[in-house]
Amino acid sequence: MVRTITIVYPEGDSREIEHDLRVNQLVDLNGNPLPLPLPSARMIVYRVWKVSTQAERHEESVFYHLELVTRPELENATLRGE
Repeated sequence: MVRTITIVYPEGDSREIEHDLRVNQLVDLNGNPLPLPLPSARMIVYRVWKVSTQAERHEESVFYHLELVTRPELENATLRGE
């Protein structure tokens, strides 16, 4: 079975990635997980808010829907709150 993993940005654009994610996980622009605490609040960060799957005959597609994390949330996720 072929498995495709895709991240879906808030604007509707999408991109295939090579790894699975979790709901509420923070990721960068490329869909790579970010370690906490974040080094700075001055970065673009997305949160996985929904996971959906679509299965067909010999193919499964997993979609990770992202939402943009707000500045106050980023400040709470940093070590120094900068």
